[in-house]
Amino acid sequence: MAREAGRLAAPDPGFRNVNRLASHSQATRQRVVCVDHDPCLMMSTMPRSTIPDDAALGELAQRVGEALKAQHLMLVTAESCTGGWIAKTVTDIAGSSDWFDCGLAAYSYEAKQALLGVRPQTLEQYGAVSRDTVLEMVSGAFLHSGAGIAVAVTGIAGPGGGTPDKPVGTVWIGWKRRGGYPRAEVFHFDGDREAVRRQTVEAALMGLQGIVEG
Repeated sequence: MAREAGRLAAPDPGFRNVNRLASHSQATRQRVVCVDHDPCLMMSTMPRSTIPDDAALGELAQRVGEALKAQHLMLVTAESCTGGWIAKTVTDIAGSSDWFDCGLAAYSYEAKQALLGVRPQTLEQYGAVSRDTVLEMVSGAFLHSGAGIAVAVTGIAGPGGGTPDKPVGTVWIGWKRRGGYPRAEVFHFDGDREAVRRQTVEAALMGLQGIVEG
Protein backbone atom coordinates (compact mmCIF):
# COMPACT_ATOMS: atom_id res chain seq x y z
CA MET A 1 0.00 0.00 0.00
CA ALA A 2 1.04 3.59 -0.44
CA ARG A 3 2.51 5.25 2.59
CA GLU A 4 1.58 8.69 3.84
CA ALA A 5 4.19 11.32 3.02
CA GLY A 6 6.32 12.70 5.80
CA ARG A 7 7.65 11.40 9.06
CA LEU A 8 6.07 11.25 12.47
CA ALA A 9 7.88 12.44 15.54
CA ALA A 10 9.15 9.77 17.93
CA PRO A 11 6.41 8.31 20.13
CA ASP A 12 5.93 9.85 23.57
CA PRO A 13 7.24 7.39 26.19
CA GLY A 14 4.20 8.30 28.31
CA PHE A 15 1.85 7.37 25.49
CA ARG A 16 0.57 3.83 25.64
CA ASN A 17 -0.05 1.86 22.47
CA VAL A 18 -3.53 2.53 21.18
CA ASN A 19 -3.57 -0.72 19.18
CA ARG A 20 -5.64 -2.19 22.02
CA LEU A 21 -8.48 -0.25 20.41
CA ALA A 22 -8.73 -3.05 17.85
CA SER A 23 -9.82 -5.64 20.41
CA HIS A 24 -12.71 -3.47 21.64
CA SER A 25 -13.99 -2.01 18.38
CA GLN A 26 -17.66 -2.47 17.47
CA ALA A 27 -17.43 -0.99 13.97
CA THR A 28 -16.19 -2.25 10.64
CA ARG A 29 -12.97 -0.42 9.87
CA GLN A 30 -9.60 -0.67 8.25
CA ARG A 31 -6.82 1.00 10.18
CA VAL A 32 -3.44 2.38 9.27
CA VAL A 33 -1.42 2.82 12.43
CA CYS A 34 1.34 5.42 12.11
CA VAL A 35 4.36 5.07 14.34
CA ASP A 36 7.91 6.32 14.16
CA HIS A 37 9.78 3.16 13.23
CA ASP A 38 7.35 2.14 10.47
CA PRO A 39 5.17 5.08 9.44
CA CYS A 40 2.15 3.18 8.10
CA LEU A 41 1.25 -0.41 8.90
CA MET A 42 -1.99 -1.73 7.46
CA MET A 43 -3.96 -3.51 10.13
CA SER A 44 -6.51 -6.23 9.40
CA THR A 45 -10.08 -5.21 8.65
CA MET A 46 -12.17 -5.35 11.78
CA PRO A 47 -15.23 -7.63 11.86
CA ARG A 48 -18.59 -6.17 10.90
CA SER A 49 -20.84 -5.43 13.86
CA THR A 50 -23.35 -2.82 14.99
CA ILE A 51 -22.95 0.94 14.83
CA PRO A 52 -22.64 2.27 18.40
CA ASP A 53 -25.86 3.78 19.71
CA ASP A 54 -26.15 6.59 22.26
CA ALA A 55 -26.12 4.15 25.17
CA ALA A 56 -22.93 2.45 23.99
CA LEU A 57 -21.19 5.78 23.45
CA GLY A 58 -22.34 6.97 26.86
CA GLU A 59 -20.97 3.87 28.59
CA LEU A 60 -17.66 4.33 26.79
CA ALA A 61 -17.50 8.00 27.75
CA GLN A 62 -18.17 7.04 31.36
CA ARG A 63 -15.19 4.67 31.34
CA VAL A 64 -12.98 7.29 29.71
CA GLY A 65 -14.04 9.84 32.31
CA GLU A 66 -13.26 7.50 35.19
CA ALA A 67 -9.82 6.80 33.74
CA LEU A 68 -9.08 10.49 33.21
CA LYS A 69 -10.27 11.42 36.70
CA ALA A 70 -8.14 8.68 38.25
CA GLN A 71 -5.06 10.22 36.64
CA HIS A 72 -6.15 13.81 37.34
CA LEU A 73 -6.23 14.58 33.61
CA MET A 74 -8.46 17.12 31.89
CA LEU A 75 -9.55 16.55 28.29
CA VAL A 76 -9.84 18.95 25.36
CA THR A 77 -11.41 17.96 22.03
CA ALA A 78 -10.82 19.43 18.56
CA GLU A 79 -13.47 18.26 16.13
CA SER A 80 -14.19 18.77 12.47
CA CYS A 81 -16.36 16.03 10.93
CA THR A 82 -18.09 15.23 14.23
CA GLY A 83 -18.96 18.88 14.87
CA GLY A 84 -18.75 18.63 18.67
CA TRP A 85 -20.26 15.15 19.06
CA ILE A 86 -17.34 13.90 21.16
CA ALA A 87 -17.70 16.87 23.52
CA LYS A 88 -21.47 16.35 23.67
CA THR A 89 -21.04 12.67 24.49
CA VAL A 90 -18.63 13.27 27.36
CA THR A 91 -20.60 16.19 28.81
CA ASP A 92 -23.72 14.02 28.91
CA ILE A 93 -21.96 12.30 31.81
CA ALA A 94 -22.79 13.80 35.21
CA GLY A 95 -19.65 15.10 36.87
CA SER A 96 -17.74 15.43 33.60
CA SER A 97 -16.53 18.86 34.74
CA ASP A 98 -14.03 16.93 36.84
CA TRP A 99 -12.22 15.74 33.72
CA PHE A 100 -13.47 17.70 30.68
CA ASP A 101 -12.09 21.19 30.01
CA CYS A 102 -13.46 22.33 26.64
CA GLY A 103 -14.34 21.37 23.09
CA LEU A 104 -13.47 23.17 19.86
CA ALA A 105 -15.51 22.55 16.72
CA ALA A 106 -13.37 23.79 13.82
CA TYR A 107 -15.14 22.95 10.58
CA SER A 108 -13.74 25.39 8.03
CA TYR A 109 -10.15 25.93 6.95
CA GLU A 110 -10.29 29.38 8.53
CA ALA A 111 -11.47 28.00 11.88
CA LYS A 112 -8.77 25.35 11.91
CA GLN A 113 -6.18 28.08 11.40
CA ALA A 114 -7.65 30.57 13.90
CA LEU A 115 -8.64 28.18 16.70
CA LEU A 116 -6.08 25.41 16.36
CA GLY A 117 -3.09 27.01 14.69
CA VAL A 118 -3.17 24.73 11.64
CA ARG A 119 -0.83 26.23 9.04
CA PRO A 120 -2.32 27.37 5.72
CA GLN A 121 0.50 25.52 3.95
CA THR A 122 -0.56 22.26 5.60
CA LEU A 123 -4.15 22.63 4.47
CA GLU A 124 -3.12 23.63 0.97
CA GLN A 125 -0.64 20.82 0.52
CA TYR A 126 -2.35 17.93 2.31
CA GLY A 127 -5.98 18.98 2.72
CA ALA A 128 -8.14 19.07 5.83
CA VAL A 129 -8.43 15.27 5.97
CA SER A 130 -4.82 14.26 6.42
CA ARG A 131 -2.29 13.04 8.93
CA ASP A 132 -0.46 16.36 8.89
CA THR A 133 -3.60 18.37 9.57
CA VAL A 134 -4.85 16.19 12.42
CA LEU A 135 -1.42 16.28 14.07
CA GLU A 136 -1.49 20.08 13.99
CA MET A 137 -5.09 20.10 15.22
CA VAL A 138 -4.40 17.93 18.25
CA SER A 139 -1.30 19.95 19.14
CA GLY A 140 -3.16 23.22 18.60
CA ALA A 141 -5.98 22.17 20.90
CA PHE A 142 -3.73 23.08 23.84
CA LEU A 143 -3.47 26.70 22.66
CA HIS A 144 -6.77 27.61 24.29
CA SER A 145 -6.92 24.97 27.02
CA GLY A 146 -5.06 23.95 30.13
CA ALA A 147 -6.02 20.30 29.62
CA GLY A 148 -3.50 17.51 29.94
CA ILE A 149 -4.68 15.37 27.02
CA ALA A 150 -6.29 16.11 23.66
CA VAL A 151 -8.07 14.28 20.86
CA ALA A 152 -8.72 15.64 17.37
CA VAL A 153 -10.75 14.29 14.45
CA THR A 154 -11.07 15.28 10.80
CA GLY A 155 -12.75 13.27 8.09
CA ILE A 156 -15.24 12.87 5.28
CA ALA A 157 -18.60 11.81 6.72
CA GLY A 158 -20.48 12.01 3.41
CA PRO A 159 -22.60 11.57 1.52
CA GLY A 160 -20.50 13.81 -0.75
CA GLY A 161 -16.95 15.08 -0.60
CA GLY A 162 -15.13 11.83 -1.20
CA THR A 163 -12.38 11.30 -3.77
CA PRO A 164 -10.58 8.17 -5.05
CA ASP A 165 -7.71 8.89 -2.65
CA LYS A 166 -9.96 9.89 0.25
CA PRO A 167 -13.33 8.15 -0.08
CA VAL A 168 -16.32 8.87 2.13
CA GLY A 169 -15.66 7.31 5.53
CA THR A 170 -12.00 8.32 5.67
CA VAL A 171 -11.25 9.77 9.11
CA TRP A 172 -7.99 10.78 10.75
CA ILE A 173 -7.86 10.82 14.55
CA GLY A 174 -5.03 12.24 16.64
CA TRP A 175 -4.22 12.04 20.34
CA LYS A 176 -1.64 13.86 22.43
CA ARG A 177 -0.61 14.35 26.02
CA ARG A 178 0.55 17.83 26.93
CA GLY A 179 4.30 18.02 26.52
CA GLY A 180 4.40 14.75 24.59
CA TYR A 181 4.39 13.71 20.96
CA PRO A 182 1.15 13.41 18.97
CA ARG A 183 -0.05 10.14 17.48
CA ALA A 184 -2.38 9.77 14.50
CA GLU A 185 -4.39 6.94 12.93
CA VAL A 186 -6.52 6.79 9.81
CA PHE A 187 -9.79 4.86 9.71
CA HIS A 188 -12.08 3.86 6.85
CA PHE A 189 -15.61 3.57 8.20
CA ASP A 190 -18.63 2.07 6.47
CA GLY A 191 -22.18 3.39 6.48
CA ASP A 192 -24.04 6.65 6.01
CA ARG A 193 -23.11 10.06 7.44
CA GLU A 194 -24.45 9.33 10.92
CA ALA A 195 -22.79 5.91 11.01
CA VAL A 196 -19.41 7.38 10.08
CA ARG A 197 -19.72 10.07 12.73
CA ARG A 198 -20.82 7.62 15.43
CA GLN A 199 -17.92 5.31 14.66
CA THR A 200 -15.55 8.29 14.76
CA VAL A 201 -16.74 9.26 18.24
CA GLU A 202 -16.33 5.65 19.36
CA ALA A 203 -12.81 5.32 17.94
CA ALA A 204 -11.72 8.65 19.43
CA LEU A 205 -12.94 7.65 22.89
CA MET A 206 -11.52 4.13 22.66
CA GLY A 207 -8.17 5.59 21.72
CA LEU A 208 -8.30 7.85 24.76
CA GLN A 209 -9.20 4.95 27.00
CA GLY A 210 -6.36 2.84 25.66
CA ILE A 211 -3.85 5.64 26.14
CA VAL A 212 -4.93 6.63 29.65
CA GLU A 213 -5.37 3.08 30.94
CA GLY A 214 -2.43 1.63 29.00
